[in-house]
Amino acid sequence: MCGIVGIVQNDFSRPVEKQSLNDMIESLRHRGPDDSGSVVVQGVGLGMRRLSIIDVQGGQQPFTTEDGAVHLVANGEIYNFKELRAELISAGHQFRSHSDIEVLVHAYEQWNESFLQRVQGMFALALWDRRNETLICARDRAGEKPLYYTRTANAFLFASELKALFVRSDVGREIDMEALDQFLTYEYVMAPRTILKGIHKLPPAHYLRYRKGDMSVKRYWNANQVQVKSWNDKNAATAVRETLGRAVSRQMMSDVPYGAFLSGGIDSSAIVALMAQEAHKNNMGVNTFSMGFKDGSYNELAYAREVAESFGTNHREGIVDPQIGDLFHKLISHLDEPFADVSLFPTYLVSQSAREHVKVVLSGDGGDELFGGYDTYEADRMARGLALRVPKGALSALANLTSIVPPSSKKKGLINKLKRFMSGLVDGPDDLQHYRWMTFLSADRKRELYSPDFQDRLRNSDVYKPVRECLGSMDTDDLLNRQLYTDLSLYLADDILVKVDRMSMATSLETRAPFLDVEVMELAFSMPGHLKLRGKQRKYVLKKAFEDVLPSSVLTRPKEGFSIPLKNWLRSELAPLMDELLSSEQILRRGWFAPDVVKRAVTAHKDGRQNNAHLLFSLMVLERWAQEYIDGA
Repeated sequence: MCGIVGIVQNDFSRPVEKQSLNDMIESLRHRGPDDSGSVVVQGVGLGMRRLSIIDVQGGQQPFTTEDGAVHLVANGEIYNFKELRAELISAGHQFRSHSDIEVLVHAYEQWNESFLQRVQGMFALALWDRRNETLICARDRAGEKPLYYTRTANAFLFASELKALFVRSDVGREIDMEALDQFLTYEYVMAPRTILKGIHKLPPAHYLRYRKGDMSVKRYWNANQVQVKSWNDKNAATAVRETLGRAVSRQMMSDVPYGAFLSGGIDSSAIVALMAQEAHKNNMGVNTFSMGFKDGSYNELAYAREVAESFGTNHREGIVDPQIGDLFHKLISHLDEPFADVSLFPTYLVSQSAREHVKVVLSGDGGDELFGGYDTYEADRMARGLALRVPKGALSALANLTSIVPPSSKKKGLINKLKRFMSGLVDGPDDLQHYRWMTFLSADRKRELYSPDFQDRLRNSDVYKPVRECLGSMDTDDLLNRQLYTDLSLYLADDILVKVDRMSMATSLETRAPFLDVEVMELAFSMPGHLKLRGKQRKYVLKKAFEDVLPSSVLTRPKEGFSIPLKNWLRSELAPLMDELLSSEQILRRGWFAPDVVKRAVTAHKDGRQNNAHLLFSLMVLERWAQEYIDGA
């Protein structure tokens, strides 16, 4: 696990300034506190920070081919490196280490750009081939590891995080207003956009080729190309358990202590069960880590504890304190661009707890997007049924009635569920399907909130276009699989995995996700939707696969999600911070929003008449981010 950076000059006669490269490298120290490395050749510089996991002593980067023609830096882990290494050695390649990353430079030398299709792992990589003066950058299939890039007047730059680009004075800070609209709609910015014009994210499963000023971006893998097969329940469940078991076994490779995040839900519990089984073969134990809340409706520690006791793990747990004002400032700084998924707080804290004991953890990320875990899929199914029976005008009237009912302080509950269902039903375009319940700011509210200038700059944009394109990109009539593909491509890649990467890396902890092993992803998309959502039972085949292993409480309880009592905290402990960041003076100074609309939203939330937590937290994040990265530039 590392952070990588690079500079390719437009004019190769212009040398790379080593201090500039070193400043970029140093900005990523949190991603790799153990080691650093760089190489500078004519007009090109590559650098990295390293968190030593495999071949701790001998795995220093950059790696170079035997003839010195290709240099490589990479972030992540290659889980099939032993098989690739053996094949490459038999083809005559010579290795200087036992690092998993070294196989990449030799694999490129052997198979050129097609080597990416052979690699199983999570990674962001960059290699310079001086023979044809070409830079190749690539990201793993799911997007577990990040990569940003930009062009300046004199160079092409890339880095694992935006902060490494920000150290350069020639990188601009102009806000992309369409990206800002995306953030306020979804609470994150979708690749290839970033919040800033001219800086881009390389999408998952893509590689970038840059040569003499010409750049192309191509996809090398796509889940929507997987052919659906005919499965019966028993064979499907067996395949899930065996394939996920192999993925867990591969991802437990480590020369340093490891553990697992455990929420008590089926995804993380299945991972822990398989880890315990694998560890038992070597007479080893498993470390597990959980985070909870004092608010009972948000606290899931009892379920995690039951799973830990079932498998005899070394279990540690903590409580998220509502006094998170100082943590808010710290984490917004780590995120680099606006991001408003409130589960970033417990993710950081559980990572911090785990890092005190281990360097690597496995997580259950990806299970929901592969096997149908979200309630949005059921909501869309219900909405389709209602549309056939109830006139749209009647639904709008019902939505207006539910909107005036005060929200409950509980995490979900019947009132909150009904209010959320009805708002998604009438506020979002029908063709967004389940994504109607994954947006947080309707067109009507934007017309009130956005300043005239902001609205004018969005005149020709369509914030829903990425969702529509994903939903329409699969050649299948399997509605659920289209929705799962969309969540894998957008929500998982640009929300969940961003959160996990930044928050774990902020504590110098490596996270791995066995569900995102390529074999598991391809297996999941080879299965029809009815194996994942059957009636009202979500993750049907995954539960079937572990029904004889996991406690019944894990298999039968509804999904809760890793959220926090933010709506309650904004009325109490976090209210002063909200008032400070969203004062009318601050809102007016930015010029993006109507101060009176923001003030009314704050007042209505404090009074308990409305739950405006999503909007208010997004605005708080945006203001704090602007103070850090725009005002402080």
